[in-house]
Amino acid sequence: MTRDKYHDQVRRALEAEGWVITHDPYFIRLGKRKGFIDLGAETIGAERANEKIAVEIKSFSGSSDVDDFEDALGQFLLYKLALADK
Repeated sequence: MTRDKYHDQVRRALEAEGWVITHDPYFIRLGKRKGFIDLGAETIGAERANEKIAVEIKSFSGSSDVDDFEDALGQFLLYKLALADK
């Protein structure tokens, strides 16, 4: 699995804001297939207790911003459906 070039920076930024990284990557089932969201995180504390997020990191560094956007949107829609089932 190839990580985005900003993966480590995003992870450090989340941790600096109080997020605990629980999964790197976060496994998700897409029907009979499996996928991986870049990071899973949650908060543990009184202010934002038990919030959970899944973070997909994209740099849009391909040859076409439109193609990169289409790929990212497709992933978002697939992951949104899969996470709704959880």
